[in-house]
Amino acid sequence: QVQLVESGGGLVQPGESLRLSCAASGRAFSINTMGWYRQAPRNQRELVATITSGGSSNYADSVKGRFTISRDNAKNTVYLQMNSLKPEDSAVYYCNAGVTRFGTWGAYWGQGTQVTVSS
Repeated sequence: QVQLVESGGGLVQPGESLRLSCAASGRAFSINTMGWYRQAPRNQRELVATITSGGSSNYADSVKGRFTISRDNAKNTVYLQMNSLKPEDSAVYYCNAGVTRFGTWGAYWGQGTQVTVSS
């Protein structure tokens, strides 16, 4: 089994920053693409950003220029640096990883971390 554990959420004011982290743990696995998704109340879960094992990244238009995704392959960890936060960024943020384990690919999700942007 592979587990993803997120951290770093919280309550901030508009214009402030937060950094989310997600660490993968388990046995005998390799991680392909990792990413962050978010879900606000009454909304569907949406893509925020993804990053491949080679470091190629992709962002939702709504966060381009404000958020930066990065990863440390040696630590099996992905980060999301969120700057200039807006109230509309408030949501539960979920980490996602595409993992190959014993020759089988699967998608794994973290438990989510709450981000609230409010004055």
